[in-house]
Amino acid sequence: MVHHIPVEDSLDLHAFAPRDITSVVDEYVTAAHAAGLREVRLIHGRGKGVQRGIVQQALDRHPLVEEFWDATETHLGATVARLRT
Repeated sequence: MVHHIPVEDSLDLHAFAPRDITSVVDEYVTAAHAAGLREVRLIHGRGKGVQRGIVQQALDRHPLVEEFWDATETHLGATVARLRT
């Protein structure tokens, strides 16, 4: 499945099926980097932490991600990633 993702500094993942999250994160990070963004926010929600785990695992494996962390103001509802220059 191909996703057309607007390249902004944040992406709300609630609109995507859980099975698609890994590919959505991969495509989004690649597009954000190509657009010149150096920091992005992925909104995954709080819940039981399943989506957070999927997002952070995808970020950990992505070659364009320098580092990532929980967005503290959202109480584990979002992850911020710094992209390589």
